[in-house]
Amino acid sequence: MYRTVIAALSAFALGIAANAAAAQQLEVHRSGKTYHRAVCSKPTAPLVMRCHSEIVTDPQGNALLTPNAPGVTPSGFSPAQLQTAYTVDPAHGKATSIIAIVDAYGYARAEADLAVYRAKFGLPACTTDNGCFAKYNQDGEAGNYPKDNVGWSQETALDLDMASAMCPKCKIILVQAKTPSLTNLAAAVNTAANLGAVVISNSYGGDETGTTSFEPAYNHAGIAVTVSTGDNGYGVSFPATSPHVVAVGGTSLVLGVGGRVETAWDGAGSGCSKVYAKPSYQTDKGCKKRMVADVSAVADPNTGVAVYAPTSKTSSSWAVFGGTSASAPIIAGIYANQGTKKKSAKTLYANSDQLYDVTLGANGTCGTANAYFCKAGTGYDGPTGLGSPNGTGPF
Repeated sequence: MYRTVIAALSAFALGIAANAAAAQQLEVHRSGKTYHRAVCSKPTAPLVMRCHSEIVTDPQGNALLTPNAPGVTPSGFSPAQLQTAYTVDPAHGKATSIIAIVDAYGYARAEADLAVYRAKFGLPACTTDNGCFAKYNQDGEAGNYPKDNVGWSQETALDLDMASAMCPKCKIILVQAKTPSLTNLAAAVNTAANLGAVVISNSYGGDETGTTSFEPAYNHAGIAVTVSTGDNGYGVSFPATSPHVVAVGGTSLVLGVGGRVETAWDGAGSGCSKVYAKPSYQTDKGCKKRMVADVSAVADPNTGVAVYAPTSKTSSSWAVFGGTSASAPIIAGIYANQGTKKKSAKTLYANSDQLYDVTLGANGTCGTANAYFCKAGTGYDGPTGLGSPNGTGPF
């Protein structure tokens, strides 16, 4: 059960370099037996986005960390386990396939931390020197990066690691917006498209109000743009409600001898947009406008993923992460694993029989008339969309 257990934390308990105002905005939640908190503070102004990443903590909100050392196995799902769960062959993908990760603020150690993750799990090196990794600011410059922010750097580490897990052979470009304002993030998305990405991953969101002038930045023909649906349960956020993106919901994932079991994560966002028109490929009857989500992947911190991420401006460590910030880059990596094929959400709806139908779980209360808005069930539903990956075919 996803619920808030602590209304506010001190800056000390956060374990990150945050000011007191930001500290007051971060809450500890619990999913199952696992405590976790958001790594990004709530926006304090309109058209400012919040990242959708959750880090596993103790009951007081202190991140549970594991140092990087020989013989130490990080907690959380590994790339091999995720590949098994979603029937993804890591040998696929091409070095010409570029995954773009768009996030806010800088992350000076991005390449170094990514190297630790990939080396620990036996993934091929992805560096500037071998042409696999590149970092840009929102204007497309390989320099003049924004100032670092530990919370958003943790978000970025999660994104880079999950994209790597699904497509170890793909190139990765990181595009860093100056701030989490929608103005800057939208500019970064346009830059990512201009840099040749085949898929652009976005793990943030905010209120739909006033966003229509920014929506064109998320509409790039031939490029799959994945967006996380949120971590606060039933309800929608932009840019996931754009009819031109792939809105990615969240699940709880259990792997066992008999295979995987997935249920809707009760923290994932879903619902009916109040702003954006229904795309032609959506045929559900209860929502007259854009319905969220389209597809889903693991996001529950209680069944979280292993990530090597910064814990301060000078150090990094292993931690377990969740949130739909995990599911969005997982889906992005699967798109890239398919090469340069031009696919988007429309293809998912045309091939929904190739997805794993998630039929159990809910993310809130939405009444009986349109129960699928917040409850998983056979076929399409809001929290998990059409289901989760079962091979790369629909992507």
